[in-house]
Amino acid sequence: MRKWTGPILTLSLFATAAQAHHSLSNYDQGRSVRADGVIEEFHFLNPHPFLIIGVTDASGVRQLWRLEMDNLHELDDIGISKTTFKFGDRVTVTGDPDRTKPREIYLRRLDRPSDGLRYEQIGSRPRLTRTSGPD
Repeated sequence: MRKWTGPILTLSLFATAAQAHHSLSNYDQGRSVRADGVIEEFHFLNPHPFLIIGVTDASGVRQLWRLEMDNLHELDDIGISKTTFKFGDRVTVTGDPDRTKPREIYLRRLDRPSDGLRYEQIGSRPRLTRTSGPD
């Protein structure tokens, strides 16, 4: 019976690790949504940081949207830190909508006009650029 301990433990650890990191299958990558809003919160957490933005719809009702980003380590590698996004920053965002939660998206692009910051998810890698600011 001892000869099975190793493989069983290995399979158990692999299954746990696989469950800890979710896929993006809950997002509709065939559609894209765009929103203009104001950052309410930035959670620089592992495995996926996320933003909460306040978006005012056409009828004047303010709603909170949750924007999931790429993994923490890749964001850190391109220079994003816990202070990159601040309460009150005006942003325009584009992303893949969640299949069941109407105000949740996987963030593909974020523009902050005040300083020209642009975050983009290009393929499987994020990119951060900055222009001189608004026109």
